[in-house]
Amino acid sequence: MVSFNISLSLLCLVGLALFFPSYAQNSAQDYVNAHNSARAAVGVGPVTWDNTVAAFAQNYANQRIGDCALVHSGGGGKYGENLAWSSADLSGTDAVKMWVDEKADYDYNTNSCAPGKACGHYTQVVWRNSVRIGCAKVRCNNGGTFIGCNYDPPGNYVGQKPY
Repeated sequence: MVSFNISLSLLCLVGLALFFPSYAQNSAQDYVNAHNSARAAVGVGPVTWDNTVAAFAQNYANQRIGDCALVHSGGGGKYGENLAWSSADLSGTDAVKMWVDEKADYDYNTNSCAPGKACGHYTQVVWRNSVRIGCAKVRCNNGGTFIGCNYDPPGNYVGQKPY
């Protein structure tokens, strides 16, 4: 009888998961926490969520639903931007982790990326003057996921170090 109750309980949990999708790792606080963890690691102050920046990110993400293309919005001239794409369901924290993983290719002393590598997503995450963020995630018509985070004020100024 005990194994039957355990099996029934597990079946109910699996059934609930199918009907009530999880939004774990996609909340505003999840994005903020992921950014602030990377920033704290290099002694940079925290970012906070900004609804205006988030609305910009959501508006642009909505425009990418049809193609999931990694094309920058241009930030309206006032925001920095990181984009991520996956053919599967990518979480917001996984997108931030991908950007932060570029740290391995960033040389602080020369303020440059390793040859043939990208590291500008990482430097935007930890840019000391970027203190407000807003992020958005959409599932695209092709089944992929598009995630964008915008930063106010923007970072990655040529000749300046992020921290």
